[in-house]
Amino acid sequence: MLVVYFTLGVALLTVAVYFAVLLVLGVTGHHHRWDFNNPVAFELWQPRLFAGVLVCTLAVVGIGSLFKTIELNQGGSVVATSLGGRLVSPATRDPDERKLLNVVEEMAIASGIPVPQVYLLPQEQGINAFAAGHTTSDAVVAVTSGAMKLLTRDELQGVLAHEFSHILNGDMRLNIRLMGAVFGILCVAVIGRILLQTRFDRRGRNPLPVLGLALAAIGSVGVFFGRLIQAAVSRQREFLADASAVQFTRNPQGLAGALKKIGGLSLGSTLKAPHADAASHMFFSNGLGSSFFHLFDTHPPLAERIRALDPQFDGNFPDTDVLSARTGDLPIPAFSASTAGFRAQRPSGLASGGSAARAMPAPAQAFFQTGTPTTSHLRYAETLRNDIPESLRNASRESLGATTIVYGLLLSQEDVARSKQLSELAVAASQSICEETARLLPEIQSVACHAKLPLLDLCLPGLRQMSAPQFQQFSRAVKVLVESDGEIDLFEYMLQKFVMRHLQPHYTGARKPVLQYYALKPLLSDCAVLLSELAYIGQRTPDEVQAAFERGAGTLSAAARAEIALVPQNQCDLDQVDAALNRLNVAVPQIKKNLLNACAQTVAADGIIQEMEAELLRAIADALDCPLPPLIANADAGAESSTATAPEFSGSNAAQT
Repeated sequence: MLVVYFTLGVALLTVAVYFAVLLVLGVTGHHHRWDFNNPVAFELWQPRLFAGVLVCTLAVVGIGSLFKTIELNQGGSVVATSLGGRLVSPATRDPDERKLLNVVEEMAIASGIPVPQVYLLPQEQGINAFAAGHTTSDAVVAVTSGAMKLLTRDELQGVLAHEFSHILNGDMRLNIRLMGAVFGILCVAVIGRILLQTRFDRRGRNPLPVLGLALAAIGSVGVFFGRLIQAAVSRQREFLADASAVQFTRNPQGLAGALKKIGGLSLGSTLKAPHADAASHMFFSNGLGSSFFHLFDTHPPLAERIRALDPQFDGNFPDTDVLSARTGDLPIPAFSASTAGFRAQRPSGLASGGSAARAMPAPAQAFFQTGTPTTSHLRYAETLRNDIPESLRNASRESLGATTIVYGLLLSQEDVARSKQLSELAVAASQSICEETARLLPEIQSVACHAKLPLLDLCLPGLRQMSAPQFQQFSRAVKVLVESDGEIDLFEYMLQKFVMRHLQPHYTGARKPVLQYYALKPLLSDCAVLLSELAYIGQRTPDEVQAAFERGAGTLSAAARAEIALVPQNQCDLDQVDAALNRLNVAVPQIKKNLLNACAQTVAADGIIQEMEAELLRAIADALDCPLPPLIANADAGAESSTATAPEFSGSNAAQT
């Protein structure tokens, strides 16, 4: 239907422009002046003129869409800044901003995606928010000043869970591509406004202002279909996002409370930014107000959304304007009452490297958690973030501290190897960085393996504050530390892959993944490399390795109708694994789904998922842009359980492979 709308919009634009040009030429053209002695017939159908108009219209639409798409390739930050947003510093001490960042960090850790950049729209007093970006690497989350100040922590959590569901469900990528496509059919109106600014010549023969007036009027056709497309996309996805948010938080009253406050606020969710209409389909709630007969409303009615969450809603909205008037006097709670009621237990082993054998989720359960975090994940993420030493949390918010944490995670636990790495780091980085790394090293090395990826997540906003030269120096220093001992182990590979994958789009520009593989069969050799590496890591004897591989490969063999053979260990080193992941990343989602299922089956073949296996599985999912929440026990029992449990691992060789 969206393709039909777009095609129909372009067709009507072409016809309208043709008649406008025909009219202008008929009125102003010398060859159409009326002569009583030699009257000239006015031809309504002129094929050559129509062909020219068609080519020009398609060129304008195509170039406009291409221009906007290239501009949006920089990621979600372009959308946020175009709406007047400013980046919230990870080190902010403002209580409202700190509350916002804390919720975003917890959501990111719970859902398995890197912590996105957070933008604030300081001039917008309405209650609204949006997520934008092509992938999780360049995603941003933006909220209005009204949302940040007027919503409680529970309500803000509900709104952000709604936006995170857009990221996990693929809506964010669809929405930003839609911005580029829709801009093309709006270009006719833009050109019309430009031509209107030209002046008539002295003889009154300049037809450009007349043509500009016609194009501006004709451009309303593009505006009509652009709004229609935006509304059609957004309305279909909002109920899904609301449902996903409730599944995530298990607190429908938080999201319902935010929607009720929108209904009771005079400004509602309206945005004043000049470019708000271009991004209207991205917002949490209708950012442009109600349209004629609700034809162009990008969101379902508030009352309808609220009743889906709170069937007892009577239709009366609270007076949010009163709250807005005294918001400066309201205390900002560190945690909401409902969150405090089920504070999760401290994960055992978080402050030490040791761990014992514990039960993990079944492979099928772990697989189906992909993209669908639960309340248990959210509780666990909140506890995990709070239990990371405060000194490391504070350091992660600055570029210097975040850099030293990454260096510290790469330093060996053996004295001789670590001394060699520190001496090489002193050459590759500044003295202050070396001193800060040495100061934080004891606390960094005390972090358990399952907390290292979340710690890296927390470091990403601080790492994005580096300048381009600092990033180049950081990249070289990471490479030096990884290659210091002449070989790269699995943990070093995972860390380097994770950090560089999510930082490079920020410094080199976001690149949309282009799908290249639509069938599983051409990728069977890559799948074999990946499954073989997982089997060798988790098993000891050749028979166990073969059994684990066959358990995972069996699901792929059935899907591809071809046999997959175990790859010798010397033929599936990290170079082959990296090449395989790069090719698999440009496969269609169904292939990734089958592969992740096979990986989960492989690592759990012996009934025990080792700590490194669990984190490797999450690293593979991240490399494929398929976020996998932390693997925790009873992840689907969030509604019934009052405490979140720590991940259950077998921890042999947890820190190194």
